Amino acid sequence: MRALLAVLALGLLAAAAPASEDASRELESLRKAIEERRERVAAYERRERGLFDAIESIDEAVRVLSVDLDRTRREAESARARLRELKARAADLEPRLARSERALESRVVALYKAGELGPVRMVFAAGSLRDRLRRIQTLGRLARHDRELLARFREEAAALERARAGAVVAAARSEEAAQRFRTRSGELEQERRGKREFLLAVRGDRGRERAALNELEAAARALEETLGHLRESPRRPREEAAGVSFSSLRGRLQAPVSSPLLRGFGRVLDQEFRTETFRKGVDFSVEVGDPVYSVADGEVRFAGWFRGYGKLVIIDHGEDYFTVSGHLEDIEVEVGDRVRRGDRIGVAGETGSLSGPRLYFEIREGSGAVDPVDWLLPVPER
Repeated sequence: MRALLAVLALGLLAAAAPASEDASRELESLRKAIEERRERVAAYERRERGLFDAIESIDEAVRVLSVDLDRTRREAESARARLRELKARAADLEPRLARSERALESRVVALYKAGELGPVRMVFAAGSLRDRLRRIQTLGRLARHDRELLARFREEAAALERARAGAVVAAARSEEAAQRFRTRSGELEQERRGKREFLLAVRGDRGRERAALNELEAAARALEETLGHLRESPRRPREEAAGVSFSSLRGRLQAPVSSPLLRGFGRVLDQEFRTETFRKGVDFSVEVGDPVYSVADGEVRFAGWFRGYGKLVIIDHGEDYFTVSGHLEDIEVEVGDRVRRGDRIGVAGETGSLSGPRLYFEIREGSGAVDPVDWLLPVPER
């Protein structure tokens, strides 16, 4: 039985080879992302690269780790579910096999007591030819029953061994996936902690602070240019929702996240960089993974990575109004998608951020930025 269990287990492990190959490819991607991150950070520290270039490489390593972590979590859940299924299957088969075994034992005992000539004596003990034929038919039915009983016993025994072998493999795979999940979780937290430490070191260097401010200003200009191109580029005919225009929603828009404001619009003193800047949007204080929603109906015009803002979504709401949502952890819409008020467009994060998790949010009217607070329902401040 143990030999059969081992053979079946080896077969199941061989069938799982493609999953291992997928894991190897993911691991190779992870290694490349981390190596690229190390090289870019080292180059930045040698003043050969910009801050955002280093930040993007860190965020890419975090992204690859997050993907592998999510895949590993699903694999662990699948292995645990398979293990539960196989254990339930084995628990169902064991009593059935025991019943078949008892029935088989009863037939063996009965045949032993009858002896080798028992069936012959039973046939010839009949008083008439008709009775003899009936006894022969009865013996035939008993023989078929015994064959079926034996076949059922063998089938149930083999099924039970397969279930047990599968459970062994599923348990091993579950433990392996759980261990990999723990390892990846630790690596992901280490990367995020490394980013925080890296940024703290930047803030301790006045020269790098000034360079970071210049890069932020360059990123803001690049976003301004992108929005200008979107305003001028052809767009599809709009589908107005029951005649509701964006301009009529001033002061009635639901915030894109259920979080307090962290930084306001306009000229502010940046406490971390100790410089005065003009902010064309607001920051919401978020937790990584908080859902982010569209504040009104519109069309997605940009969805992707934007230097200085991480993963960014720009929505065209018509009438020359746009909203911008930046530093997302994940984007759940594509360019060209129609969105309705309250539709999820992604989840909050800290991609491209120099100050930890936050949602950057802008409202554009024509070529100018407007204060989102004037358009949103009251939002608490942190």
